[in-house]
Amino acid sequence: MKISDFLSKYALYIILLVLIAFFSFNSQFFLTGANAINIIRQIAIFGICAVGMTFIILTGGIDLSTGSILAVAGAVAARLMVAGWHPVSASLFSLVLGVIFGLVNGFFINKISLPPFIATLGMMTALRGVAMVLTDGRGVFGFTRGYTVIGQGYVGIIPVPAIIMAVAFLLGYIILEKTKFGRYVYGVGDNEEASRLSGINVKNIKYCVYALNGFLSALAGIVMLSRMMSAQPLAGQGYELEIITAVVLGGVNMKGGEGKISSVILGVLIMGVLVNGMIMMNINAFYQWVVKGCVLLLAVSYDKFMQSRRDKISIQGADKA
Repeated sequence: MKISDFLSKYALYIILLVLIAFFSFNSQFFLTGANAINIIRQIAIFGICAVGMTFIILTGGIDLSTGSILAVAGAVAARLMVAGWHPVSASLFSLVLGVIFGLVNGFFINKISLPPFIATLGMMTALRGVAMVLTDGRGVFGFTRGYTVIGQGYVGIIPVPAIIMAVAFLLGYIILEKTKFGRYVYGVGDNEEASRLSGINVKNIKYCVYALNGFLSALAGIVMLSRMMSAQPLAGQGYELEIITAVVLGGVNMKGGEGKISSVILGVLIMGVLVNGMIMMNINAFYQWVVKGCVLLLAVSYDKFMQSRRDKISIQGADKA
């Protein structure tokens, strides 16, 4: 096996191991069982959102409203519980709202023909304002302590949020790899026009993936609300950066049509270890943003490089044929 092929196949594993080794050397508390559990619990929210973002990027789209949907879902659930709603009813209502927000994104993209970047940027800004209004710019407290089981509970030694994330990844894998809908998602991202000509309802596929992302973003908002036991107006702000970085690190092509959700798990782990390690080393939060931005640039650049390399190999193969 060539070195380039080896690096292409195992690059994510190498990066993860290097990060673990680096942070273990620089912090005596990093490589401990307690911190490992903490990392798993921390990445759960990003992981849940990353599943939905994977579907969207596979179709060649993007969703910048994920963090805002998360914030509004948490704020709505909190407000309803404070008003006397049962926690289950309040949570289900928030999940339905998440789906509706996703469908609104799909409407602007399908019917108004706005680019996904612009449509979801507008939704991100509008919903952040809604979160501010719902919380009055402050945290919303005062609901039942039993609600903490979703974000703080354990099954044995495994955090409940990690179980929710694992279920989301498993269902995402089954849908993408084992169903006709999954094949349509890849087809739309690979060649939208060809998919349309072959009879696939491209607009419906886009509605579905944005609705799915809205649902999972709202679910992540419920998990965060349970973990923090308060709804914060700035909850999820900037999460889009880390979620998109994790998905691209996981090998999903930004142009769509290529990537495996199983590899996205590694991307989420890498981002989780990176963020946790920087916190353990007491690195200034401002510098953390610099690092995360650089990681995103490197991930997208690597994705572009690998795509060019694959295109070159395909052309050479065609010439030989």
